Amino acid sequence: MINRGNYRRSLFEDKGAAEAFVRTLGEAATKYHWRIHAYVVMRNHFHLALELTEPNLSEGMKWLQGTWIRRYNGLRKLIGRPFQDRYKALVVEPGATLAKVCHYIHLNPVRAGAVRIGELVRYPWSSLIKFADKQRPIWLESALVLREPAALPDTKLGWRKYVSYLEFLATDNEAKRELIHKKLSSGWCVGGILFKKDMQRQARERGADLERFAGMEPEQVREERALIWEERLQRLACLAKINLTSLPAAKSHPSKALLAAAMKGSSSVSNAWLAQRLAMGQPASASQFARRWMLSAAGKNQVEKLLSRVKT
Repeated sequence: MINRGNYRRSLFEDKGAAEAFVRTLGEAATKYHWRIHAYVVMRNHFHLALELTEPNLSEGMKWLQGTWIRRYNGLRKLIGRPFQDRYKALVVEPGATLAKVCHYIHLNPVRAGAVRIGELVRYPWSSLIKFADKQRPIWLESALVLREPAALPDTKLGWRKYVSYLEFLATDNEAKRELIHKKLSSGWCVGGILFKKDMQRQARERGADLERFAGMEPEQVREERALIWEERLQRLACLAKINLTSLPAAKSHPSKALLAAAMKGSSSVSNAWLAQRLAMGQPASASQFARRWMLSAAGKNQVEKLLSRVKT
């Protein structure tokens, strides 16, 4: 995943811009249940290696970029579009290929001349500096990048060895040739021949061209997402001891507001789906009732207790 500043402007050099993007990324990863394997925020662009657990890439990226843009423009009293385009998404084969993409992302500051190879761990806006931190964000996935070099342990020593491995990739001529830009950031699909053929077959079966398949969700996915939301709603209702078959008529009833707030806090559910499923009136009403519920101390506490009992 990559996007650049409009006209290649130095988008993230402004004070607090990169930090705000990483913070917003964490919010998006939590909200949309993304597994982030690597990220880096550079002067005028960002890279993400993320794994979906739900078919919500388009909606999640829209929320991530849109939320950050509102914060960025709001603080600076600006209007307009900071990013040059929507974003570019590549389908990557799981395993070793995805790990190479992560290594490529972590080495981006060196290739761009932002830091020297020996100072790679000092670059502040990269997942690399977060991985060895005791306070590592829960949305960061460490297993892949540690497993692919040599099954390294998730310890300080393991991460030091991983950094040494990155230094090797950056300095060894043969390793550098395998980790070149064109192979890992071009086209629409990165992987072996069989993987690419399978992705092409899936694209044809879904009736989508390659660009649409790589960066957007086909219409058929909407039904699958609704099933995921329904399953989660059923689990939350069961834990909260709320009978979904006999909900009160009031649109803003506490049981409805509790479920709506819990759904919005733990999934990518749409307001339209919530409003229809819980009979809360207009889509905006579902969002408003959930927000009001979270603004009260008692309501927020109920939601947090409920979500703590759900495996996300």
